[in-house]
Amino acid sequence: MIDRRMLLVSGAAAAGAMWLGGGASAASPAADPRFRLSPAEWRKRLKPAVYAVLREEDTERPGTSPLLKEKRAGTFVCAGCAQPLFSSRTKYESGTGWPSFWAALPGATGTTTDRKLGFERVEEHCRRCGGHLGHIFDDGPKPTGKRHCINGLALRFVPA
Repeated sequence: MIDRRMLLVSGAAAAGAMWLGGGASAASPAADPRFRLSPAEWRKRLKPAVYAVLREEDTERPGTSPLLKEKRAGTFVCAGCAQPLFSSRTKYESGTGWPSFWAALPGATGTTTDRKLGFERVEEHCRRCGGHLGHIFDDGPKPTGKRHCINGLALRFVPA
């Protein structure tokens, strides 16, 4: 059972980790020069909620993405630059409330270490524009054992 003291200590630890440099940074640098845009340029291109996820590393509320129910064949692309990221063949129901995949398309994404919560996680971003997608965990299905837990706002679906 979590008491008030434990909650305060864990909150202070997370705040300290952020203050010491493990906190939010901007999205990862874009590999493609066409997508090295200023925050103002990104704000013009993206809806506010999409901007918050892709450029400010926000997280959408679980269970809110229409892409959770997407079952058609096709490709999930970056909502910021249309880079193909995930095949529908690798999508699965993880029960987490976010679209989940057991693999990204080869060379489509990159990773960085995220310490915003006071412990290390693997953050996944679009390799082309640097947009924040979500995180990768080691509790996914075979064949990879990975769960790419992705914000639906970071994606658009392109049917086959």
